[in-house]
Amino acid sequence: MTLPKQYVDFLLEYNGGYPQESIFKISDDEGESLVNKVYGIGDMKSNLAKVFEILEGEIPDGFVSIANDPGGNEILLGVSGEYQGKVYFWIHDIEPEDEMGNMFILADSFAEFLNNLYDSE
Repeated sequence: MTLPKQYVDFLLEYNGGYPQESIFKISDDEGESLVNKVYGIGDMKSNLAKVFEILEGEIPDGFVSIANDPGGNEILLGVSGEYQGKVYFWIHDIEPEDEMGNMFILADSFAEFLNNLYDSE
């Protein structure tokens, strides 16, 4: 799996955490959510390796979860094929008719995703 440089650089600088601006728009129909926690690497409760293991077989192949929202939904990063580098929102309690029926694109890149986060007004 190949992680985008923007995301790797973010991990090296911040190693996950809680973004100050954390609200994002899912879609017109689904509304908004917020980033609860961005997963890091190393010795922490919710690290990328543990989350990857827990979600294996749950989320579609070609994606890795990089963060979650307070409702247990996941923010996914495409790591292969046509989804490489794109950020998606995966809603765990929607039974999809197709493999990606419970996923919504949030941004074409990790940097764009971070730039699109905002605070409530």
